Amino acid sequence: MDSLEHEGNGATEGLPPPPPVPPDVVPLRAEPEHISEPVKKKIVRVPIARRGLGSKGQKIPILTNHFKVNVTNVDGHFFHYSVSVSYEDGRPVDGKGVGRKVIDRVHETYDTELAGKNFAYDGEKSLFTVGPLPRNKLEFTVVLEDVTSNRNNGNGSPGSPNENDRKRMRRPYQSKTFKVEISFAAKIPMQAIANALRGQESENSQEALRVLDIILRQHAAKQGCLLVRQSFFHNDARNFTDVGGGVLGCRGFHSSFRTTQGGLSLNIDVSTTMIIQPGPVVDFLIANQNVKDPFQIDWAKAKRVLKNLRVKTSPSNAECKITGLSEKPCKEQMFSLKQKAKDGDGEFQTLEVTVYDYFVNYRHIELRYSADLPCINVGKPKRPTYFPIELCSLVSLQRYTKALSTFQRASLVEKSRQKPQERMRVLTDALKINNYDAEPMLRSCGVSIGNNFTQIEGRVLPAPKLKVGNGEDFFPRNGRWNFNNKKLVDPTKIERWAVVNFSARCDIRGLVRDLIKCGEMKGIHIDAPFDVFEENQQYRRAPPLVRVEKMFENIQSKLPGAPQFLLCLLPERKNSDLYGPWKRKNLSDYGIVTQCIAPTRVNDQYLTNVLLKINAKLGGLNSMLAVEHSPSIPLVSKVPTIILGMDVSHGSPGQSDIPSIAAVVSSRNWPLISRYRACVRTQSPKVEMIDSLFKRVSDTEDEGIIRELLLDFYTSSGKRKPDQIIIFRDGVSESQFNQVLNIELDQIIEACKFLDEKWCPKFVVIVAQKNHHTKFFQPGSPDNVPPGTVIDSKVCHPRNNDFYMCAHAGMIGTTRPTHYHVLLDEVGFSADELQELVHSLSYVYQRSTTAISVVAPICYAHLAATQMGQFMKFEDASETSSSHGGLTSAGAVPVPQMPKLQESVCNSMFFC
Repeated sequence: MDSLEHEGNGATEGLPPPPPVPPDVVPLRAEPEHISEPVKKKIVRVPIARRGLGSKGQKIPILTNHFKVNVTNVDGHFFHYSVSVSYEDGRPVDGKGVGRKVIDRVHETYDTELAGKNFAYDGEKSLFTVGPLPRNKLEFTVVLEDVTSNRNNGNGSPGSPNENDRKRMRRPYQSKTFKVEISFAAKIPMQAIANALRGQESENSQEALRVLDIILRQHAAKQGCLLVRQSFFHNDARNFTDVGGGVLGCRGFHSSFRTTQGGLSLNIDVSTTMIIQPGPVVDFLIANQNVKDPFQIDWAKAKRVLKNLRVKTSPSNAECKITGLSEKPCKEQMFSLKQKAKDGDGEFQTLEVTVYDYFVNYRHIELRYSADLPCINVGKPKRPTYFPIELCSLVSLQRYTKALSTFQRASLVEKSRQKPQERMRVLTDALKINNYDAEPMLRSCGVSIGNNFTQIEGRVLPAPKLKVGNGEDFFPRNGRWNFNNKKLVDPTKIERWAVVNFSARCDIRGLVRDLIKCGEMKGIHIDAPFDVFEENQQYRRAPPLVRVEKMFENIQSKLPGAPQFLLCLLPERKNSDLYGPWKRKNLSDYGIVTQCIAPTRVNDQYLTNVLLKINAKLGGLNSMLAVEHSPSIPLVSKVPTIILGMDVSHGSPGQSDIPSIAAVVSSRNWPLISRYRACVRTQSPKVEMIDSLFKRVSDTEDEGIIRELLLDFYTSSGKRKPDQIIIFRDGVSESQFNQVLNIELDQIIEACKFLDEKWCPKFVVIVAQKNHHTKFFQPGSPDNVPPGTVIDSKVCHPRNNDFYMCAHAGMIGTTRPTHYHVLLDEVGFSADELQELVHSLSYVYQRSTTAISVVAPICYAHLAATQMGQFMKFEDASETSSSHGGLTSAGAVPVPQMPKLQESVCNSMFFC
């Protein structure tokens, strides 16, 4: 692309070019009766620009993990070349890690033909230089000896196996020849970076920053690091921490260049990824399956987990990929051994020997425990190559991509959290170790990276005043409060209810007595329960669905009518397989509100927390904002306003066949903003855009999510339509902002028009992001930033309207701020008003007496998606998809529908 056409777009205020029209779009004919009007062109929305900065709150100095970057060579150009690497016979090379070795060899061998230029190579198909190479198309041939990936041995060579082993190895380890083609693709002006800093983003500026990121990735690859997107991980056992199941957490660093109001910065943060425990394969399998010795290993499971992992085989130290396991144990598995005949006339004879016999008697390698275990196969499907399992050792830094169990996750969180000061120290050390000043590519584009945390100014917003029972007001302190000696603002009555016990061991009478007493203190009147239903012991070992079914038969035979509420005692905390079927039965089949508990340590605080959840589910409110009560929320209390929280949750990376779950929650009972209801649907796996917001089935029917939510708002808010719709969207990256604005918002508008053609509500669209890498620190203090800290200057976007907020008190580790992006605001909030609304919405979460880190509607959408996700039994499906990417392509399979909730509970806060 010629650089000129992009430099001349200052006149259009640097708006990005409109997206291309897909080839399959058929233009719509204008209807004949509207001939008088011109045909409306579809307007493509882009995120709005910042209108001003906030000023409320107490100013405090803050440090952030952005490091200042200076670029001196602004007149230079990056040249982008596309790379293709193939074998001599023209087959393309697909092996990961080989590309870098080949390109390194090209660089060493053909230095003069390349005019001594340094490369930035992304490991795949793109290569960048500063200034052009001598020709637009270059072809080279290089030879590599032993082709394995260059991780884990740092900079060392893979270690040459001794000659005898080399000869005996059946794998052809001779050198390989590669053909490399490098051809010119594009020219990227570095000036584009400067334009982006002035708020004029373009394709070029994003590409230029991508080149800088690639230079840092390459820098890490040369040190033998594992690269995961923008993060890199060194092979150093001091960074590994065992989380159980043969999986280690590996600590490394994230680094990315970002354009900010204060200029270009390098954002560096601590990052953790999961890797397979390196070392003997057997040790890994024993840990992975949690068994005592190799003879208890389930080999079918082992085969699935091991496939495609890399091992080093002893004694030759060669690296290979596991393709499978042998059918028979080592001492029975035969293979054909070619041997020189005894008479020495160069004839070969073929013997059938067992793998065990070959290694022990021919190779004289002692085997201690492999004889009765399967062999590891590292060969091709048609030509297996077997090794006894004890000679195979898993190579370090191999990613583990399956979902972690609850225990692994808890262990990981506990071991990887760091206090703010420790994190700052680790990051400062990382900058020193990486020594970016010596990186030749960075020097040739005149990039230097400062080594101090950027100092910025934050503002601490005061906590909103809350209302509790008996008209009492109070102010939270440090982002938290409690209900000691206070009543709930709107307590419910619990009348027709019962207890259900699935064989949990506990003093139920004591529990009920304490619950009733605790409820009394909070203003909730609780009658004595109708009955306690104990599980029949003969079903204790039955499948979960059967246990739930039998329990319901028991309840139905004894209760006169459907109860208002069931308290359910589960035998194990977290992960009880009864939870999903029980919730589904209650909410979707019978419409009964239910609360599950696993009564291990039951005290007053525990019971209060349980009662907060029960009260919210039954339609009560625990506390509310004083500005809701009086109604005086700027711009929200004046006209009917609905607040939506939207989220999509996906299966773990390894599961390509689990439907994604879309949840949208909406506020009800305007002018309240503390009561919500949820609508949850399934959609194709891994699809991030919500596809069922508007679902037109006929001229009069829309089965979409939005219609359902709008109708409820209308009936619960005194027959008023919302004139303002404020949308909080979670979990989308910056590359998807335009889709949220142009696809999702369009569907929401269509749903509104479908209800009433003349109705034109105003929209506000805000994206919340938690998985970014900007962190904030208080200079000279061991504490996290105080709750209510908001930042909208220095490290925010040069053009767009975004801000960071830490609404919660970070108790452990380092606070992760939420990054809010205001993509659209048709209502006209000032910066302060919007920031205060977001802050207030962090104080209306009914499940806890603390401010939370992200607005409540988004939290509720997560909860609703998670809970209803348990309704669907997907576990059996996920076992078959391998951890290394299943074969099913996204969207190929019809997605099972989410069961509907009964009328009596569908408008409740069942997800609380």
